[in-house]
Amino acid sequence: MTTYKDIHGTQVEVRSDDPSNPVNGQIWYNTTDLKLRGHTVNPVGAWATGNAVNAARQLPAGGGLQTAALMTGGNPGSTVNNESYNGTSWTEVNNLNTGRHGHAFAGLNSTAAIVFSGYSTAYVAIAETWDGTNWTEVNDMNTARATLAGTGISTSALATGGNASGSATAANELWNGTSWTEIADLNLARWEIMGVGASNTAAVVFGGQSPGGTFNNTETWNGTAWTEVNNLNAVRTKGAACGANSSGALCFGGNPGKTANNESWNGTSWTEVNNLNVARAESGGAGTVTAGLAFSGEAPGGNVTASEEWNEPFDAAQEFDLS
Repeated sequence: MTTYKDIHGTQVEVRSDDPSNPVNGQIWYNTTDLKLRGHTVNPVGAWATGNAVNAARQLPAGGGLQTAALMTGGNPGSTVNNESYNGTSWTEVNNLNTGRHGHAFAGLNSTAAIVFSGYSTAYVAIAETWDGTNWTEVNDMNTARATLAGTGISTSALATGGNASGSATAANELWNGTSWTEIADLNLARWEIMGVGASNTAAVVFGGQSPGGTFNNTETWNGTAWTEVNNLNAVRTKGAACGANSSGALCFGGNPGKTANNESWNGTSWTEVNNLNVARAESGGAGTVTAGLAFSGEAPGGNVTASEEWNEPFDAAQEFDLS
């Protein structure tokens, strides 16, 4: 068996801090943090097939972690169906109170979330919170809309853009855990927009369309205002996304063409990375930029149950704790 020493000519280094300029493949043990760390240059992630969802659908809302995610609502039928993912399989759990599709989701895991707006038999402003067991209706949004972006957590979320009864809106609303407040609008009104953000002070939204066309525009939020930044490489609408904040995101799938295209955002620019295995649009997304999840959606042959997990190789930003 080839050992680390055989490859690198030395044992794993034991030191009290992290090296300032680690080389590709270097591994060390940090005695201060009690962690084993490693470094690779420009790691490239890939999608791997995961277990299928129970009910195929398009335009669900979802989020959370790769190992603790939710998928709610969707078409056909503006369903109330709700499924939970534990990193291995999908399980049907308690339903939404109001069936809908094209709604938005905010939440960092499968035990605390909020969904809002969407389309049922009409555009709705209804919001519901999830406590890990049940959905509870809370105060409505100010503007009913669908295919909007949702970012943040269950007590502090943003609702951005969307289709408001046939018109593209730039409206942006803040949820404080009790009520919704209209705050600074997007620079470009659009629907079928994607976005990520773990708080209401650091979010990024991208893509979308309006009667004026399909866009690759990207905007970042600093808690006060939206700023236009570098665009996606390809115009995109009805895609999905994952990521934790405005400095890291993935944008995958979508239209035109029910694409498998996947792009990674590093806080400054977008880079094309490995594609989905199943091309699709109107799917759901969850997880982080290094451990993501894509589920369901509409492929060229119809709605699919396929889910996929995105993983990036071990690098300096990732570690495991030996303490």
